Amino acid sequence: MSNPGGTPRRATYADVEAAPEDVIAEILEGTLVMQPRPSPRHNAAAGALATVLTGPYQTGRDGPGGWVFFFETEVRFADDLLVPDVAGWRRERLPGYPERNYFTIRPDWVCEVLSGSTERRDRTIKTRIYADAGVPYLWLLDPRAQILEAFELKDGHWFKSGAWSAGEVVRAPPFDAISFSLAELWPLDKPLGFHENPQALYAGDR
Repeated sequence: MSNPGGTPRRATYADVEAAPEDVIAEILEGTLVMQPRPSPRHNAAAGALATVLTGPYQTGRDGPGGWVFFFETEVRFADDLLVPDVAGWRRERLPGYPERNYFTIRPDWVCEVLSGSTERRDRTIKTRIYADAGVPYLWLLDPRAQILEAFELKDGHWFKSGAWSAGEVVRAPPFDAISFSLAELWPLDKPLGFHENPQALYAGDR
């Protein structure tokens, strides 16, 4: 994407709106990035995680409430536009729905579900943008390797607060008032044994 003079043109929201409907479009450090819709395994993990958190943290059922969650919603950070797989806001910070199709209030927590086409960006550019924007908590969820990593932002840098695998019981900030089995996030896969090769779960990965 460049101007006639050869200087790269920074992508705008108009480029996102013009993207094909069957892709997810983001603006990362001025560049329009498009990726295919995620695989069923990716979708199942993200949806299951949202379900685990929504009851206790959004509706207050068997939990403290006080949060609102959105699935694959657009969030604008200055000139960047990201689409986290799951994002959560503390209710008192979110007065209502945005006037446009994207939020401008930064989330209090985001989760990126890793896949073949997104893992490098999720672990580098996107985590950097989240840190620069001051997002306090970040989770990285890999349904292929069945691993969840949780991070907290301290002094502008990410520090790992924990990691869990297969069917282990998770209690991770900022949602450490509850615990859940990681196996709930792989509804059609059995939890991997410690020495099992996860390669079969990469089939169809995007």
